[in-house]
Amino acid sequence: MHRAYAPDIATMPILPEDESHHCVKVLRLHEGDEIEVVDGRGVCYTCRITMAHPKRCAIEVLTSITEATKPAPIVLAVAPTKHLDRMEWMVEKCTEMGIDRLVPLLSRNSERRELKTERLRKIMVAAMKQSLHSTLPQLDEMTPVGRFIDTPFDGDRFIAYCDPMLPREHRRSLPQLLAPARPTLVMIGPEGDFEPGEVQAALQAGFIPVTLGNSRLRTETAAVKAVAAIHTVREMTTN
Repeated sequence: MHRAYAPDIATMPILPEDESHHCVKVLRLHEGDEIEVVDGRGVCYTCRITMAHPKRCAIEVLTSITEATKPAPIVLAVAPTKHLDRMEWMVEKCTEMGIDRLVPLLSRNSERRELKTERLRKIMVAAMKQSLHSTLPQLDEMTPVGRFIDTPFDGDRFIAYCDPMLPREHRRSLPQLLAPARPTLVMIGPEGDFEPGEVQAALQAGFIPVTLGNSRLRTETAAVKAVAAIHTVREMTTN
């Protein structure tokens, strides 16, 4: 069944204009056709189209299902890449796997210092629908690293970075340190890595240093690998 996104469906049974256009013009749905509609807050509605208008597609709610209780939140804080297409790819894949919040970081070494979040939010919506999730991750505006480090977080906070002074055999990997039942935050730096002062500030604030393996990864690859590791560890403990 086709899936649409309507954050106000509980109070307004009309699809947003972009979703209306997609259903009527792209998918060629008609009155009487049934679709699933998610509100981005964990509820999926089965609906019937009552007016197939390309700008204001009206729907009738038939049933609703609330997403099963979610595990502890996953927060990914990552410095946007210089090339926006890589950032978009990362956002898509992490949303598909499942994150609760994405924080674009502004580091002293950041190649990209401005970010328009509107397109990233659209990518998140598409990835949420494609992966059959009902909850849309929170997307923050660009946040300086120092301000983010000082923001309280009730859970485990990790920072992944390259430390040339610390031998690889002495580094602890993220999966080794994960506590599946606790909220998890992972912070990943820009292409040039975090500035040493930023790393030191994070460690002093209680962030736990981790490695994501022996390979030198691109920023977007490191972000995807971190999220995948969290889900893998959680799935292993619940199966």
